[in-house]
Amino acid sequence: MVAWITNEWRLKLLALGLSVLVLGAVAFSENPPTTRPIRIPLSYTVPPNIVLINPPALTTVTIAGLADAIQKADASNIVATVDARRALPGSAVMLSIDARALIQGVQIQQQPAPIAVTVDTFQTVTLPVQVSARAAPGWSLDPSKTVATCTTASVAANRNPCKVVFSGPVSWETGLKAVAVVQGTVIGVQDSLNQPVILQNANNQQLDLSVRTIPAVTSDVTSVDIHTEAVQGTTSAPVVLVDSPPSNPPPQGYRVTAVTITPTIVTITGDPNVIQRVRTIALPGSDLSGSTSDVTFQVAITYPPGVTGSVATATVKYSISRNPNVP
Repeated sequence: MVAWITNEWRLKLLALGLSVLVLGAVAFSENPPTTRPIRIPLSYTVPPNIVLINPPALTTVTIAGLADAIQKADASNIVATVDARRALPGSAVMLSIDARALIQGVQIQQQPAPIAVTVDTFQTVTLPVQVSARAAPGWSLDPSKTVATCTTASVAANRNPCKVVFSGPVSWETGLKAVAVVQGTVIGVQDSLNQPVILQNANNQQLDLSVRTIPAVTSDVTSVDIHTEAVQGTTSAPVVLVDSPPSNPPPQGYRVTAVTITPTIVTITGDPNVIQRVRTIALPGSDLSGSTSDVTFQVAITYPPGVTGSVATATVKYSISRNPNVP
């Protein structure tokens, strides 16, 4: 028996080795090492005072391993995280992605490239709800009785007239306002229930809340009840613009010989009770202390509370000449 084992043992050992290699090759061909890209969600870690604007939701990771292990890889066992805890506000902040495999036999062949995101400060502001309403012809709205009431009882108990608490990027909050619109025109006393609240930016454009942010922006009031009251009467009238004395007269030896105002008449619109009392509007006086010849100013027209005007500014021309009575 021993002789059978020892005779030609080298050939027998070689045959055994070849058998093992053949078996390994067959197994290797059925389960070869391979790589493949996989799309997985990105998970973000963000501090409380920072917000990411429109960060990517997915990334591509290349994984490597044996074919049977690769087939089991998916978004549940391949994860990618972004740590933004040290990020500072900016328009193109680079953040690294850390991809990891949670399944045995799979490795990350190459980490995804860093991403560029917009980072902003996360802030909460309180916005009073502004009511946009139009009175019917021959009627005028009473501003003191135009009110928006929060529809949510818990909020209404503490905030009426209604205010919106908005949390989001600081860059979105410059000039931000909350507006509720009354459909149609108002006659007499009218209540409009469950009117949507629209967030508008400084350009009076509706804020696009579909933009992805981390954390997500929030607005605690989405609808309001609006109470309006309109009264009948004259809603517009022509009014004359008049000049006021200069805040400082011309230099010694010079005098104002004429004042020309353009336009001379403006149309005011608003509360009939106020309009009935307005006959003229005085323009602010100008500083002529440095003027020795004709000079023109653009001045803002200040309208009484409760009315608006057809023109925002007026042109005032002062004709200045030397006073012949002063040596």
